[in-house]
Amino acid sequence: MPIDFLAMNEKAIAEFRANEGRCGPPFENTPIVLVTMKGAKSGRELCAPLAYSTDGDDLVIIASMGGAPTNPNWYHNLKANPDIVIEVGTDRYEGTAVLTEGADRDRLYAAQAAELPVFNKYAEKAAPRVIPVFRLVRKQA
Repeated sequence: MPIDFLAMNEKAIAEFRANEGRCGPPFENTPIVLVTMKGAKSGRELCAPLAYSTDGDDLVIIASMGGAPTNPNWYHNLKANPDIVIEVGTDRYEGTAVLTEGADRDRLYAAQAAELPVFNKYAEKAAPRVIPVFRLVRKQA
């Protein structure tokens, strides 16, 4: 039976907002950020619950799509419309999604994979696709 990602995401978003940023299965014990963005094609407001790590004051998200051969839809949305709203725990703020490259991308990917080892499997499965990594930067008031 195929996974209904839309229903899974809607459940995770509702749990996150009802429980101060905590989610149940399949996201329990995984740090989750909600990223609200504008759709690249539709222009609609969309929200994605994503695993994250931190790098200084920034959050880091990885467009692994579970190791699929293509990037997730939200990757294209962030590339087209990098202005976002970030929700982490009970904090909600405006930010910018910055696509990383080269050594910075590699360092950030490795750091998140060290915390969440499933990302090592995603990289192997996705090869030769290089999985994109975004830095989420808080906008200054």
